[in-house]
Amino acid sequence: MTTIFRPGWYLIYTKPRHERKLCNRLSDTNMRTFLPARKVLRTWHDRKKFVDEPIFPSYVFIYLNDMQSYYAGIDTEGALYYVRTGKEIARVSDTIVDNIRLMTDQGHELEVSDSCFHPGRQLVISKGALAGLVCEVVECDKKQKLLVRVDLLKRNLLLTLPAEYLRVV
Repeated sequence: MTTIFRPGWYLIYTKPRHERKLCNRLSDTNMRTFLPARKVLRTWHDRKKFVDEPIFPSYVFIYLNDMQSYYAGIDTEGALYYVRTGKEIARVSDTIVDNIRLMTDQGHELEVSDSCFHPGRQLVISKGALAGLVCEVVECDKKQKLLVRVDLLKRNLLLTLPAEYLRVV
């Protein structure tokens, strides 16, 4: 890690199925965390139930202010290591975190894909809760979908929006 520390969002890789526990432990120490999740219908032999499932299994977003918060985050039970690019911990853009938060808050059908998408058209959402957001729109399964790229995890989030919600920038 370099001696120059930049405050911002970072990713912690967790033990399997420890995402929510780690978030709760970090929140108890007044650290800002973000665990994007979606509701999924689970079926057991005797019942069906909607459960919250992490969109990125084994990853938790954490906002680090300084080196003290860096060490406090990694020393928390359930945390394994920070995601790195080379020798430095990888910083996640505030815009990406904000876009993921907006998409998960909508409660629409959200898809996670590891497919490679060609650059899409830049459009503005004109209606609904996401009105005013400039977004990248791609064609997928013969539908127009809002795309958020999370290059660090090699994943994309796709959200289906009606065509009348979109207009050219």
